[in-house]
Amino acid sequence: MSYAAYKMMHWPTGIDYCAAGFITHSPAEAAAFSSLPPTISGPEVDVDSSAARAPQRVGPTPNLVVVAANVLEVYAVRTDAVMGAQDGGTSSLAAVLDGISGARLELVCYYRLHGNIESMAVLSDGTENTRDSIALAFKDAKVACLEFDDSINGLRTSSMHCFEGPDWLHLKRGRESFAFGPVIKADPQGRCGAALFYGLQMIILKAAQSFVGEDEPTRMLSSAAVRIDSSYVIDLRHLEMNHIKDFTFVHGYIEPVLVILHEQEPTWAGRISSKNQTCMISAFSISMSLKQHPMIWSSAKLPHDAYQLLAVPPPISGILVICANSIHYHSQSTSCSLALNSFSSQPDGSPETLKTSFHVELDAAKATWLSHDIVMFSSKNGEILLLTVVYDGRSVQRLDLMKSKASILSSGATTLGSSFFFLGSHLADSLLVQFSFGVPTSVLPDLADESADIEGDPPFAKRLKRIPSDVLQDVNSVEELSFHSNSVPNSLDSAQKISFVVRDALINVGPLKDFAYGLRTNSDPNAAGIAKQSNYELVCCSGHGKNGTLSALQQSIRPDLITEVELPSCTGIWTVYYKSSRGIITEDNEYHAYLIISLESRTMVLQTGDDLGEVTETVDYNVQASTIAAGNLFGRRRVIQVYAKGARVLDGSFMTQELNFTMHGSESSLTSEPLAAASASIADPYVLLKMVDGTVRLLVGDHSNCTISVNAPTVFASSSERISSCTLHHDRGPEPWLRKARTDAWLSTGIGEATDGNDGFSHDQSDIYCIICFESGKLEIFEVPSFKCVFSVEDFVSGSAILSDDLSHTKDAVIGVPDATTVSVKKEETNNIKIVELAMHRWSGQFSRPFLFGLLNDGTLLCYHAYCYDGSESNAQCAPSSPNGSSDIDNASDSRLRSLRFHRVSIDVSARDDISSFTRPRITIFNNVGGYEGLFLGGPRPTWVFVCRQRFRVHPQLCDGPIVAFTVLHNVNCCHGLIYVTSQGFLKICQLPSAYNYDNYWPVQKVPLHGTPHQVTYYAEQSLYSLIVSVPVVRPLTQVLSSMADQELGLHIESDFTVGDDLQKVYTVDEFEVRIMELEKPSGRWETRFTIPMQPFENALTVRIVTLQNTTTKENETLMAIGTAYVQGEDVAARGRVLLFSFSKTENSQNLVTEVYSKESKGAVSAVASLQGHLLIASGPKITLNKWTGSELTAVAFYDAPLHVVSLNIVKNFILFGDIHKSIYFLSWKEQGSQLSLLAKDFGSLESFATEFLIDGSTLSLVVSDSDKNLQIFYYAPKMVESWKGQKLLSRAEFHVGAHVSKLLRIQMLPTQGLVSEKTNRFALVFGTLDGGIGCIAPVDELTFRRLQSLQRKLVDAVPHVCGLNPRSFRHFKSNGKAHRPGPDNIIDFELLSHYEMLSLGEQLDIAQQIGTTRSQILSNFSDFLLSTSFL
Repeated sequence: MSYAAYKMMHWPTGIDYCAAGFITHSPAEAAAFSSLPPTISGPEVDVDSSAARAPQRVGPTPNLVVVAANVLEVYAVRTDAVMGAQDGGTSSLAAVLDGISGARLELVCYYRLHGNIESMAVLSDGTENTRDSIALAFKDAKVACLEFDDSINGLRTSSMHCFEGPDWLHLKRGRESFAFGPVIKADPQGRCGAALFYGLQMIILKAAQSFVGEDEPTRMLSSAAVRIDSSYVIDLRHLEMNHIKDFTFVHGYIEPVLVILHEQEPTWAGRISSKNQTCMISAFSISMSLKQHPMIWSSAKLPHDAYQLLAVPPPISGILVICANSIHYHSQSTSCSLALNSFSSQPDGSPETLKTSFHVELDAAKATWLSHDIVMFSSKNGEILLLTVVYDGRSVQRLDLMKSKASILSSGATTLGSSFFFLGSHLADSLLVQFSFGVPTSVLPDLADESADIEGDPPFAKRLKRIPSDVLQDVNSVEELSFHSNSVPNSLDSAQKISFVVRDALINVGPLKDFAYGLRTNSDPNAAGIAKQSNYELVCCSGHGKNGTLSALQQSIRPDLITEVELPSCTGIWTVYYKSSRGIITEDNEYHAYLIISLESRTMVLQTGDDLGEVTETVDYNVQASTIAAGNLFGRRRVIQVYAKGARVLDGSFMTQELNFTMHGSESSLTSEPLAAASASIADPYVLLKMVDGTVRLLVGDHSNCTISVNAPTVFASSSERISSCTLHHDRGPEPWLRKARTDAWLSTGIGEATDGNDGFSHDQSDIYCIICFESGKLEIFEVPSFKCVFSVEDFVSGSAILSDDLSHTKDAVIGVPDATTVSVKKEETNNIKIVELAMHRWSGQFSRPFLFGLLNDGTLLCYHAYCYDGSESNAQCAPSSPNGSSDIDNASDSRLRSLRFHRVSIDVSARDDISSFTRPRITIFNNVGGYEGLFLGGPRPTWVFVCRQRFRVHPQLCDGPIVAFTVLHNVNCCHGLIYVTSQGFLKICQLPSAYNYDNYWPVQKVPLHGTPHQVTYYAEQSLYSLIVSVPVVRPLTQVLSSMADQELGLHIESDFTVGDDLQKVYTVDEFEVRIMELEKPSGRWETRFTIPMQPFENALTVRIVTLQNTTTKENETLMAIGTAYVQGEDVAARGRVLLFSFSKTENSQNLVTEVYSKESKGAVSAVASLQGHLLIASGPKITLNKWTGSELTAVAFYDAPLHVVSLNIVKNFILFGDIHKSIYFLSWKEQGSQLSLLAKDFGSLESFATEFLIDGSTLSLVVSDSDKNLQIFYYAPKMVESWKGQKLLSRAEFHVGAHVSKLLRIQMLPTQGLVSEKTNRFALVFGTLDGGIGCIAPVDELTFRRLQSLQRKLVDAVPHVCGLNPRSFRHFKSNGKAHRPGPDNIIDFELLSHYEMLSLGEQLDIAQQIGTTRSQILSNFSDFLLSTSFL
C-alpha cells in the first residue's frame, strides 16, 4: 500500500472577486489621516488656490479586498503625493494626476482558507465612523462575517451562519446539484445583507443596530464594525419565482428594498424569434422586524439575455438592467433603454429606443460606478466602456455609452474611493488604475507618452519591460485618451474628460493550461544532488486571448555569476563605504569602497574600484586576526573593524583609534585580563558587542571628534542571566516609527537630534534601541545609550501569536500564555531551545512597520511584524505590578513602548539543523539588491526573503549548497549586486537575474504572446519550446460562412446578405499556429525561431516531442508530433490531421523544422505519445498504435475508446488514458500478438481533466483529476476480490483540491537523508491549476504517513480556522450529486499541517506528545518532504 501527500507550492493568483471597503479604518479616520502628511498647502496659504486643492481631491481611500480561489487578501492603497514644484524633473518618469505621482497596494493581512470563496460582499453602513466588515459565502450554504481587529492586527470572525445539514435539508427541495453557488449582496446603508442559496432560498441577514449615544468619547476612540445580528429565510417559490438571475439592493428607500431579476418561463436559442422577452424585475420592501416583504413595484418584458442588476447611486437611484445587447434603466416612476447592437429587441408598442453609434456586446461584462452617474464596464474582450446616466434633476432622460481605452480581460472591477479603481483578472495581471475627471492640460503630454491602453505594466515598475500596446484593438476608438459626451449638460461639465494612469499591478500566472520542465539559461551542467534542481524552470501557458503569456517560473533563485574566486576557510565578508571629500553622492547610489574578508586567523582587505585589488598590506586594518564585524560609523566617514580582542576606527585606509577590550574591575577583582568579543552589531554611532562570557559592551561613538569609547551597561551587572543574543535597531526616518508606540509620544523629542545637529547631512531623526534575548527565553528592548527598558516579553522563544509588553498589560490580556502546570512538564525540553540570532529592521516606505526576527538553534526562524494597539486605556490607572519588584518601576512605565505589539507572520524557511550559539551570524539585511529589499538567510539551506508590499516573498537558493557569508556589493562592474562565500570555499560575485519579478510566490518572467497559448512541450537537445498559440483574427462574415458550409449553401448565404446591409459583416475566428521559441542564452530574452501555421478552421490540439524507431534504418528519431482538428460546425463530420516534423541538425539551415509526414484522419487528433518506438495516436474515439518507416505511419494495433480521449500517459508498455466523460482506462501493449489489451478501468463516470502515473518504488498508481476539482488515485490489483477479477481499478485515495487541475507532470524525487533504506525510484506529480496555483502530490512511506495523519486529525480541532471552516469537510471528495462510493482517506494535506509550525512552542510539544511522537521528529518529517520536493 502506498501513501501520498498533497502540498501547494504556489498559491492561486487569478483573482475571482474584488471589493472595496473601509476594513482597517473608518472613513473619518482615513480623512483625518490623509490630512496629516505635509501637503503643499501650509495653514497660511489660501485654501482655494489650486495647489492646495490638488492633493485633497483624492478623498479617503478604502481598502481593497481580493479573493483568489481560497486565498483572501486585504490591501491598503498607499499614494505618493507630489511635494511642491521642485519635482518638475521627475514628472517624466511617472504621470502626475490630481497631485499624486504614484500609488501602490500594500498588504494588510492575508489568509488561506479551508474552502473556496463563492461570493463576497462588503457590509457598510455608510456613516463616517464605523468600519465595514467582509461577508463571505461558501459552497452549499455557509456565510462568515469578518471584521478587522486592531488588537491582533488581523481579521476576526464576527459571525457564522450555516444552512446545511439535516435541519435545513428542506431548503434543497430534494435537489443535489445547483447551477451556481451561493451569492451574497449587502444593503448600501448596511441595515442587512441577503444571500441566495440553493437557487431559490433567500437568506436575510439582519445587521445589529448601531449604538445609542454616538458622541461618547469611548465610541470615538475605536470605530466598531458592522455586525450581523440574526437571520431568517424567505422561500422565493412562494413569490412565484422560478429562475433567479441576479438580485441587488437599491438606494433611496426608508426600508431596505431588494430588486430581483428573474425569468418567468425560460426560453432557448431555437425559440428566440417568437419568445424573447422572458425576464422581469420585482422590487420587495424588506421589513425585518415583521419578517414581511411586500412587492412595491415590478417591470416585465425584459430581454431573455438580461443577467446583471446595477443599483444607481443617489441622488438618481433606481436600477440598471444589463443585457447582452441592451441596457435598461428602471425606477418606480420612469424607465428608458439603450440598444447596443442590431440583435437587441423591443417589445411591441414600446417607444423607439436609442441606439449606440458603435456595435458592442455586453455579456459577461464587469461594472463599477466611477461617480454617481458614470458607470464603467470592462467588456469580455477587454475594452473599457463608460455609460452616463443623463439626469435632469427630476428623472432620467436617457443613457449614453462611449468607448474608452482597451484594457485587460477582467473578472471583477471595483472603485476605490474617488480616484482609483481596481480591475481584478483571472486571465491577466490585475491593475490598480487612477482616474480623474477633467485633467489640467499640463498633464496630458505626460499621459500621451504612455501606451494608449491600460495594459498590464504600471509605469513605475522597476526594470520590467513595457508591454507594447495591444495590436488587436480597433484602433480608431483606442487612440483617444478622453471620452467626449456630446449631451445636454449633465451634473458634470459638458466636455467630460476622464484620464487613466495605471499605478500598480498584481501578478497573476493563471490559468495554467499546460507546462513544460526545461533548463534555465544560466544552468550549471556540473551540478549534482539538490543543486541540480535549480537548473530547471517551469515554462507555463498562462492567460487568454490578448493577455496570453508564456510564464517562466522558478522555485529557487540562481544568481547570474559575474566572477568567482577560490577562497578557503572564510568566516565572513563585509563591504564598507568611505566618504572622501570628493563630493557628496546621494546615499542610495554611493559605491562601496572596500571589501573586508575575514579568514580563520587573518583578514584580507580589497579595494572595490574598477576591479577588486588586494590592499591588505597597505591599510591599517588589523589583518593578523579574524574580523567579527565591520561597518561604517559617523555617516560613512569612518569604518569600524571589530575583532576578538578589540576594535579599530579607520579613516579610509588610516587608523584613527584602536581599543582593547578588558574586564572591568568592578566585575572581577582578580585581574584585568582581556576578554574576547563573540559577536557585534553596528548602528551608527553605536556598536553593541556580545562577549564570550555572555555579557554585553557598548561602544559609544562621539560625532565631534569621531572617536569611540567602551561602556558596560550597569543594568546587566546585577542580573546573573546570560544573554543568548542581542542586536541594535536603528529606527530612523522623518518620523521614527517606534515613537508612535509610546504613551508619552507627544512629549518625546528625538534623542538623536543633539548628535546629528552639527553634522548637517541628516535631517532624519533617529532613535536607537538595543534588543536582547536572555537564555531563559525572555526578550527585552532597551533605549540606547541610557539602557532604560522600554519593552519586555517573558517567553519570546515559544513563538506565541501576539507579543505585547509585559509591564503595561495585565497578564490575562496576553494571548497564548501557558499555564503553570504544563510548563513544568515541558521545562527540560524547552530549556535547550534558545534564540541564537536576533534582527530588527524597518524597510523603506512611508507606512512600513518594523519586522523582528529571531533564529532558534533548531533552525526555526520566528518572524514578527510590529503594530500599534493602544489597548491600555482601562488598566493605565492601576500601577502595573512588576514581577521582579525593581524600584524604578513607577517612573519607568511612563516612557515604555506601551502600545507596541508584534504579531507573528508565517514564513516558510526550511533550515532544520542545530546551530550552536557561537556560529557566524546568518541573517543579512539588504536594502537594494537589484532593486529589491529584504533579508538573506545563510546556512545549510540559504533563503532569500524579499519584502514586497510589506509581505514576505520567500525564495530558496539551492544552487551552491550551504553559504557561510553574504554581503551586498555596489560598484562600477556590479550594479546593486551581491557577494557570497560557499562552504566549499568559493567567493562568488553575482547579480539577481533582472528578467524575473520576485513579487510573487515564485520568481516569474512573463513573455507576452498576444494570443492564447494552449500546450507547450520541451525539446531538450536544442533547448527549444514548441507551443500552440491561437490568435483571434477578424474575418468578413461571408468568408467565414462560405468556407464552413458547402458551396451551394454558401451561394444562398451571399445572396441573403446583399439585402441586410446594416449587419456589421465581420466575425472573430481563432487562427492557430505552432510557435517554436527559444530562451536566448546571454540576454535571457524569448525569441520566436519558427512558426508553423495551421490551415483555416484547423485547431491544433496537441504538440509533443516523440521518439520513434525508424523501421527501415533501425535508428531512433526525435520528431515533433502535432495533432489537429477541423472545427466546421455541427453539420460537417469531424476530421483531423497528424503532422510530424523533424528538427534540423545544422545551425545555419533556413528552416529550423521540416515537415516529414502529414495525414488526415477521421476524428479529431486529441493526444499523441510515443510507446517503445511506436507512435500512439488518439483520433476521435479510437486509439491507434503506428510504426514509423521514415516516410509513412502504418497502424499495427488499435483500441476503441468510449468517447473522446483527453490525455495519454505511458510507462514502459502500460498506457493510461482519460476520457472526457468515462473516467480512466488502463491498457497494456504486447509486442508478440501486437495488440492493445484492456487491463482495467474505472467503472464510474468522471469528466477527466488530466491523468498521470504515480510511481513509488515498484508500486504503480494512476492519478486523475476531474471537472469537480477532485483528485483520485487508483491502483490495479487483479488478485483482490473487489476488483472483479482485475477488471476494475480500485481507489487508493481521493481528495478535493478546490481547483481544476489541468496538468500533471511526473518528476523524480530527491533522496533525503532521513531513511537509509529510501527507495530511489520515487516520482512526485507536479500539478498546475486553472487558478494559477502549483502544487505536488508525492508518495510518502507508511511510518511518516501514519504520524502525520494523526497530527492532521489533531490539528483540525487544535487550531482556530479562519471563518470557522472545517478542513476535513473541504477535502472530502465532491461528487456534485452524482453517485459515488467514498474511497479511503490516504492523503495527508500539508495545507493543514503548515499550521503546526505557527503554533507556540508549548502547543507544539503538547500536540506531539498527544500523538505519541516528538516535535523534532515532526519537523524533520516536514523538512525531509520539503527537500525531496524542491524540484525547481
